[in-house]
Amino acid sequence: MSKTASDYFIAGRRLSLWVFVLAATATSFSGWTFMGHPGLIYRDGFQYAYASFYAITIPFTGVMFLKRQWMLGKRFGFVTPGEMLSTYFRGDMIRLLTVVVALCFSIPYLGLQLRASGFLFNVLTDDLLSVEVGMWLLSAVVLIYVASGGLRAVAYVDTLQCLLLAFGIIAIGIIALNAVGGFERLNQGIAALAEMDTKRTLDGYSHYVAIPGVIQFVASGPKAVGGAWTGMMILTYMFALMGIHSSPAFTMWAFSNTNPKPFAPQQVWASSFGIGFILFVFTAFQGMGAHLLGANLEFAEKFPELTNNVMGAGLGGIDLMQSAGKQGMLVPQMIALLGDTAPWFVGLLAVCALAAMQSTGAAYMSTAGGMLTRDLLKHFIMPNATHEQQKFWGRVGVAFIVIAALIVATTATDALVLLGGLAVAFGFQMWPSLMSVCYFPWFTRQGITVGLALGILAVIFTENFGAQIAGWFDVTLPWGRWPLTMHSAFWGILFNLGGAVIISAMTQNDAELKHRMKFHDFLREHAALSPEKRKLVPTAWVLTLIWFFFGIGPGAVIGNTIFGDPNGGVEAWMFGMPSIWAWQILWWAIGVFMMWFLAYKMEMSTVPDKEVEALVEDIGDVKSKA
Repeated sequence: MSKTASDYFIAGRRLSLWVFVLAATATSFSGWTFMGHPGLIYRDGFQYAYASFYAITIPFTGVMFLKRQWMLGKRFGFVTPGEMLSTYFRGDMIRLLTVVVALCFSIPYLGLQLRASGFLFNVLTDDLLSVEVGMWLLSAVVLIYVASGGLRAVAYVDTLQCLLLAFGIIAIGIIALNAVGGFERLNQGIAALAEMDTKRTLDGYSHYVAIPGVIQFVASGPKAVGGAWTGMMILTYMFALMGIHSSPAFTMWAFSNTNPKPFAPQQVWASSFGIGFILFVFTAFQGMGAHLLGANLEFAEKFPELTNNVMGAGLGGIDLMQSAGKQGMLVPQMIALLGDTAPWFVGLLAVCALAAMQSTGAAYMSTAGGMLTRDLLKHFIMPNATHEQQKFWGRVGVAFIVIAALIVATTATDALVLLGGLAVAFGFQMWPSLMSVCYFPWFTRQGITVGLALGILAVIFTENFGAQIAGWFDVTLPWGRWPLTMHSAFWGILFNLGGAVIISAMTQNDAELKHRMKFHDFLREHAALSPEKRKLVPTAWVLTLIWFFFGIGPGAVIGNTIFGDPNGGVEAWMFGMPSIWAWQILWWAIGVFMMWFLAYKMEMSTVPDKEVEALVEDIGDVKSKA
């Protein structure tokens, strides 16, 4: 079906509504959501469960930028974000930095997904195939369909994978709750767990049912008293995950649509409402329920009447609470609980897990391959490349990305998690450039380019990976990882935006501003709000700031106690559940309303009233004709 380069790289701008809604949701929530997220809720309790708000913060970025990027892509024929940014800023350095961000995002992120799928394959075959063999075999399957069909193939397969991902998380959550003995018994177990917990916040609350304050002035986040997840840590970690929809890959997802009609239902209903409900309910059942199912040996010994030790045999005496890094075994063990009674269901859940891991990887393979072809090969080496040549080199680019990810996943197993941690924070560094293209013409090419470079460096050197680099030169970084319990994404955007503002103020140029205003005049003509809607802008700002402050920021500390004393047990909890859990569900519901208000009411993700006429279908065709 892919006759032209834009057919192959962005599905000819003709993805159907429901294909995009489901495929973009599957791409947003990776195998980490399925396999890793419950394990960290198990380890860190409800203070880490605030991370489930990424069901809202990931598509929040989409609300901010996807519609306007689609309009620019349709109007000017952009296929990659590098083409959009280099045309807007009239410079190639921003194009190259965008490709760097795409590769730094895609390769380690894909490597994590592939290694996790290899690990699951290894478990399912009872060690018949090693992790590496399983990983290489499974990646070959993905490579074949991605390289063959481009983004359209990715979207069609992701549609089914989204349904499998959601079904799998719900099913495993129900299995866990059933094995625990019901919702009431789960909360009794959480109360007992909080009672025996020795890891306490400064207020004396268990780290399972309270966050450890607003911020802690320690060198490195993980050293914080009572757990790492302070209010500021949660907020800045959400910044990092907002990088998924601002990553270069999602710009290409935006370009691939016929119109913006799918954006709002994906952002509000599929992601914020659907995935959010699944994470705050069923993933919480998995993570906290595991303590009552034999994964925590100390709990089983102290509260045998609350323990149904169904996981003990499978774990072989391993205490997941005491065994560093073993929390990833949690979900495979829960899948295995039905091995004797319904082996076919174990197989189905395993397929769900593999689907979750591969859905994200496929999209990043395809889009990164497209950027390598269009932004490097076609722009610098083969400006007159035909559509057939572009598709060929696009397939080569996909193969390069997969092989690079496999090499990283095979040879750098210790560094893989460190590199994966960098990925989403790198994606968030695209915010200033997207802010400029979509809203603020004041930023200059020099400011955005320097800012992006500073942001990438700041992310690297506030992560463990930066400490390793410094160690190669016998230098010790005094601030450690995540200084002041704030994620590297925050430090990156601080230097990025700060540098962009300062350099832009020093490099204003009337001719360049006039050029950039062509894009903004077009956006204002097609995306401007009616006078009635403009009156709601202050309301939108207030609602958004309140949600970020109380839902996922410093104000979240109120949630520790507002619905009952965390130390008081079930009798003291207003809804029979920990106050922090009730607070999270409340702000999830408010967050869904906020997303609806922005996407639909403020028309940030709706179809523009005035039709966007394309000046050219593919900017590359213009260059080759010229």
